[in-house]
Amino acid sequence: MEFYSNCNTGMPADQLQNTLHISNLPDYCQAVDTVLEARGDKGRIYCIWGEFEIARERINGGLRFTLPGCPNSLAWTITTGHDPVPEITVIHLTISRKEHDPDFIESIQAFVSDLNQGLMTFFQREQLKADAG
Repeated sequence: MEFYSNCNTGMPADQLQNTLHISNLPDYCQAVDTVLEARGDKGRIYCIWGEFEIARERINGGLRFTLPGCPNSLAWTITTGHDPVPEITVIHLTISRKEHDPDFIESIQAFVSDLNQGLMTFFQREQLKADAG
C-alpha cells in the first residue's frame, strides 16, 4: 500500500538532506516518541508502532527512512525539488501489503499527517534561524 502527502516547505533537497537526521526525528515527527540510539544513518527509535531499528539513506531529491525489521517493510521518503512544482516536498510511505487492518491503516495515515505537519513547523523554525543568523 502507498500513502502520499505534499507540503510546501520551500527547502531544497540538499538542505533537506543536511537537516533531517535520525537524531532529530522527534523534532519533525511527533509519532516518533524517542530516539533510543543514533549512529549516523542507523539507529533505533520508539514510535507509535513500538521499537524499531531505523535506517536513513540519501536519495535523489531527498531521503529514505526504512524500518528494516518491520513485519510490513514500512518505509517513507521525503523528497523535494521535482517538476512541476519544485517547492513542494512529497512524503511517500509504503508497506509491503495490498490490504491491512483498518486500525493499522489509520495509524499510518496519522503518521503521514503528523510528519507533514511536523516538517512544515520544523522547516519554518529552520528558516527563522537562518534569517536571524
